[in-house]
Order: sequence, then C-alpha cells, then structure tokens
Amino acid sequence: MTQTARTVRRTTTLGLTSAVHRSKPLSRAGLLERMFTLAFSGLVYPQIWEDPVVDMDALELRPDDHVVAIASGSCNVLSYLTGDPAKISAIDLNGAHIALGRLKLAALARMSRHEDFLRFFGEAQSRANVELYDREIAAHLDPVSRSYWEGRGLNGRRRISLFARNFYRYGLLGRFIGTGHLLGRMLGCDPRAMLKARDMAEQRVLFERHLAPVFDKPLVRWLVRQPASLYGLGIPPAQYKALAADGDEGIRGVLRHRLERLACGFDLKTNYFARQAFGRGYEPGADAALPPYLQRANFAAVKARAGRVGYHQSAITAFLERQPAKSCDAYVLLDAQDWMNDADLTALWTQITRTARPGARVIFRTAADERLLPGRVPAAILDQWRYDEALSRELCTRDRSSIYGGFHLYVLPGASA
Repeated sequence: MTQTARTVRRTTTLGLTSAVHRSKPLSRAGLLERMFTLAFSGLVYPQIWEDPVVDMDALELRPDDHVVAIASGSCNVLSYLTGDPAKISAIDLNGAHIALGRLKLAALARMSRHEDFLRFFGEAQSRANVELYDREIAAHLDPVSRSYWEGRGLNGRRRISLFARNFYRYGLLGRFIGTGHLLGRMLGCDPRAMLKARDMAEQRVLFERHLAPVFDKPLVRWLVRQPASLYGLGIPPAQYKALAADGDEGIRGVLRHRLERLACGFDLKTNYFARQAFGRGYEPGADAALPPYLQRANFAAVKARAGRVGYHQSAITAFLERQPAKSCDAYVLLDAQDWMNDADLTALWTQITRTARPGARVIFRTAADERLLPGRVPAAILDQWRYDEALSRELCTRDRSSIYGGFHLYVLPGASA
C-alpha cells in the first residue's frame, strides 16, 4: 500500500471512529462499534441505495442551487446533474467512495460515447474497461484517487480490475448480497428466481415461494439477531437498535417486510434496485432500468455538467462549518443521522440552519418510521424549519430501494420556497 493510500485509509478510519464510537472499547457495544468501523473502512457501496428520482422530486432543484450531499457510491450525486443545479459538493468520510466519485468524473471528461460509459459503470465487467482506464483515464485522475484504484487488494490484483469482474459484486454491500444468495441457495431459496417474473402478480407468487420461507429457517432467525450480520448493509449498532424496534415482530419482521416491498412493491422491469438485489447487476438491454446518470438520454447533460461536482473527504458538519452563511440550497443527508447522538444532531442542524438560504430543502432517510429530530435538536433551531409530513410519507412509498422506514423533507420558509 502506498503512503497516499495509507493516508486515505487512516483519514477514513479516524472519521468513522468519531462518527460511530460511543461506548467503552471492551464493552459488548464498544466491540460491535469497532467491528463496524473496520468493516466500513474500505469500499462499501458500489451503488447507492436511495432512489434519486424521489430525491429530485423532493429537492425541486433550480439552476442557481448549491447542493450539499453525502456521496456514497455517487449514483445520486451524478444523477442530480440532470436537475441542472449550479454546484454539487459531494461529502463522504470514506476515501474509497471519494475515489469512486472522482473516477466517474474523470471518465466523463474523457469519454465521448455513452456506450463506453455504460459498459464501464453499468455493465462493469469487461477487460476493455481496464484498458480504457490505463489508456485514457489514469493520467487525468488526482494522485490520491489514482493511488487507490491502482493499489492492490488481498488477491494481488489492482482495484481497477473490479470493473472487469462485475464491480457490483464487490464492496461490502456487493459481498453481503452475494453471501445472501449463497445462504438462500443453501436453504433452498433462490433469490434469482425473482427475475423470472413477467408481471407483479408473478412477483408476489415467486416471493412467497422463493424468498419468504428463508425467514423461518432457524439459522436465519439466529443470524438476524446478531448486529454484525447486517454490517454489509451499512447498518451500525445504533441504527440496528432503531430498526429492531420498528415493528411488533422485531428485526426479522422488519427485514422480511422490507424485502417483500422490494420484491413485490414495484414492477421489477422499472426497479434497478431489485435487479441489483436479485440479479447482482443492472439488466442489459436498451430499455433496461438504470439510475438517471447512466441513461442514454441524460449522458450529454451529465457529461457537460460534471465539472460542477466537487468531492471532499470530510464529515458533513465539518464541511458546513467552512461554508459561508446562506450559501447552500439543498442538503442530502442519506441515513447518516441514524448514527448520531443528540450533540451531533444539534451541531449538524446548527450549521445547516446557518448556511441555508431561504427556500432550502433538507432530505434524509431513517431506518425506522420515526421523526428522529423533535426532542433531540433544540426547538430554537428546528422550529425555523417546516416539516412536510404528507409529502415525506408519499415519497417514502415511492422509493424503489424499499429498505428505509422513513423519508423526511424539511423546508426553510422564505421567498424561494
């Protein structure tokens, strides 16, 4: 590992330590927190699991907007470019996610054909991708990101080679999904059977036959009671507790309900999240469902606007502390607040309120169906914002990723609202 790669990993670990560690190191809770930090320190999300179409319906992006968003896998950050904002600041504690976002920007700068971009980041399993990286992209990457992609994993291969071997099967989430497929087959339940459905009625039949029975297996009942078993979904111990309390049937009932919604709640032909879960990649073909940034109709606009995106390895509160007052219009917090204690939430919303222009919008998701902020963020701060409960609940039902209990939209009243 090069010195640059070590520095990135150290920065990631320090940031996660600050965000996640709440308990004494030798306590059970402390050990779980440190196990999560270790698991989360490399690439986690090859694809982000929040629906960008829902996000953009909530944000109502305008041409002069400055968007501040947690980057994750950058599918949503780049998809927001279709809404034509003036600037996007993409923030993440995880250096691997920053390297992935910058790789996508460098590829957009060097690629003139949608076919090449889709093969690289949509299909993500061709040796031609690695050849294109070496020939056209590598020299135009910043040194830190280039060091990451040309660094070698435990198997001795360069990380960029993941794009020759189906990138979406890797990272913490990709491996978690793969393990789920293996476990399902061992227990006689094959997730890939869902892809045979011709309509939503068949989706229901296949779910009841191939997926629902797995939740009654003794091994699965035991596994889901172990918080570490869900680290592959990016669920830290604090979020696990909220998820387990979100329903009368405990964690097993919540997970079954979320998987049922993913399998049966939307037509699989329009839901690329389900395709990733059950097929471990995007569906091929001209009419396949894809994130907006990968769609042919959006390629020219995304490419032309890619220079508006800047990446920052930082906690989002620390980033906002460096921004001028009244300089931001949209905030995308993903589910990061589920990780935070009351002091963290207050610090974050202090900076959001200071940096927000009139009409600013904040969106986030929660593992459980809960408001999260009232009673934890001082009323003097939160009362400046209007919570749109009706639209929040509507957008939650439309989120094709199906894994969250709540979607939340706060609006700062003003002339631009």
